[in-house]
Amino acid sequence: MTAEEFLTLHGHESSIELVKGRVVQCPMRGGKHGQVCATAGFIIHDAAKRTHSGRVMLDTYVWISSDTIRAADVCYLSYTRLSKDHELPDGPLTAPDLVIEVRSHTEDFQELAAKAPEYIGVGVAVVVIVDPETQTVAVYRNDDPPVELGSDEVLTLPDVLPGFTVPIRAFFE
Repeated sequence: MTAEEFLTLHGHESSIELVKGRVVQCPMRGGKHGQVCATAGFIIHDAAKRTHSGRVMLDTYVWISSDTIRAADVCYLSYTRLSKDHELPDGPLTAPDLVIEVRSHTEDFQELAAKAPEYIGVGVAVVVIVDPETQTVAVYRNDDPPVELGSDEVLTLPDVLPGFTVPIRAFFE
C-alpha cells in the first residue's frame, strides 16, 4: 500500500501506521501513556508559546516515505520551518523539528527506538523517546549516538528550542 492509499483509506483513524506498505496496528495504550504524552506536549507547548517559536501537535502523522507514515505522539514544528502565517496541513507533516514518542506498557523499547532513524532521515532534528517505566528519556540526533537521561538529569534542546530546559522527572509528575 502506498502512503497516498493509506491516507485515503485510513487517514481519519488512530492507533495505526503504515510501515513499508503494511498497515500496522499500534499497541493499545493506557492512561499512563496518555498522561505522559499530554505532559510532554504541555511542556513543549509552554516553551514554544513563551518564545513564540512554533506549534505543538499530538497524535500526528509524519510522512516518512512513499510507503511509510508514522504516528508521532508529540511533534514540534518551528515557525522557521513553517511560518506562523501558513496554515498547518490537514495531512501528515513532512518534517517537524522535534518528535517525542512515549513508550507504552505494551511496546518494546527497541521497536520504538527503531523509529528514531526514520524520523531523522526525513529531516527531524531531534527525536526524544520517553519511557515512563524507567523514568528515562533517550535523545536521538543525526550522526550522534543516543543519549539516555535519568530522572535526576535535565533535558535541553538547543538545536530546536534554544533556552529550553526541563528536569526529566517533570515528564512523569
